[in-house]
Amino acid sequence: MSAIAAVAAPPPAAVVPRSGRRFWLAGGLILLLLAIAGTAWWATHRTAAVHYTTAPLSRGAITRVVTATGTVNPVLTIIVGSYVSGVIQELSCDYNTKVQKGQICAKLDPRQYQSVLNQDQANLDVALAQLEKDKSAVRYAEINYERNRTLAARNYVSQDTADIAKSALEQARAQVALDNASIDLRKAELGSATVNLGYTKIVSPVDGTVVSRNITVGQTVAATFQTPTLFLIASDLTKMQVDTNVSESDIGSVSEGDKARFTVDAFPGRVFQGVVMQVRQSPQTVQNVVTYDVVVAFANADLVLKPGMTASTQIVTDERADVLRVPDQALRFTPLGTAAAKAGAARIWVLRDGLPVEVAVVAGLDDDSMTELVSGEAQPGDLVITAEVRAATAAALPPPRL
Repeated sequence: MSAIAAVAAPPPAAVVPRSGRRFWLAGGLILLLLAIAGTAWWATHRTAAVHYTTAPLSRGAITRVVTATGTVNPVLTIIVGSYVSGVIQELSCDYNTKVQKGQICAKLDPRQYQSVLNQDQANLDVALAQLEKDKSAVRYAEINYERNRTLAARNYVSQDTADIAKSALEQARAQVALDNASIDLRKAELGSATVNLGYTKIVSPVDGTVVSRNITVGQTVAATFQTPTLFLIASDLTKMQVDTNVSESDIGSVSEGDKARFTVDAFPGRVFQGVVMQVRQSPQTVQNVVTYDVVVAFANADLVLKPGMTASTQIVTDERADVLRVPDQALRFTPLGTAAAKAGAARIWVLRDGLPVEVAVVAGLDDDSMTELVSGEAQPGDLVITAEVRAATAAALPPPRL
């Protein structure tokens, strides 16, 4: 019998049942869903750290102001002109010249007006001489009339002769009255010529300083239709004013006597003080914008301010001293998730033990930056909240592990 070599065959591969495979797939899917759900829960339930911006309550001044732009001007500026025409013969005043009342600043050529004066004087002399002549005629007419009246009474002359003498007397007397009227006319003409001659001297009507000169020697001044401006004289540069334009929305709170302060570009670090001297009723309308002129008077003893400078003015309409005040942002702040305050009610939030605490207050004067606290439970030094910032951080619970 032949021997046959036997080779050992490998054992058959293990076959996993289909039901077991489904079990492992279902388990992995469940774990994945749990991981996703945990991650979502962590993302939605994590906390945010809240940081508050605070400001301490303090005591100080509250000032409400009206802001306006104006121009620095002398209180009184005199326009010096010429009533008559002529050529400038002399000029004795220039820019910045200090003048006194009655001082001659310029002269026009007086020859034309002197000639008219001489002519009117001669006409007056003629009228006076004519008066003396006619007075003599009156005296003769009186004597002649008396003589003829007496002779007519005795029938030595006719009554007609006496009547003619009487008429001559009355005419002589009327001529004297006419001469007196003519003399008055000549005197008036002479007075007018004297005045016109005086106008050839341009004098300062006030004590002050010349701020403008518009003529030169040899220039012809024509005063036919309107008086030409020769000089501008500021009466007193130590007392000046700012003419400001206040809008119609603010003019209701401005009154005479209000304090004011202003600055100019020439001295940016210096604040000048003044007082509202006048609130003018006349409106000024430019491109449908209505403003009113408010005059602020101030002292310019050191003469540093010059006419025409632009002044940025603040008019103090109301002020409180040493009051409890809070920033305006604190009155507008409301924590997230908190209902807004009722209309007409005021409140602030104070940070205590790291948490915001609501405090009801009564607000007073507001200067657009700080507000006066008239009453309330807040005290100086309390930290009032003006804003909050929420920063996302890690949750109190650790994020789920995948």
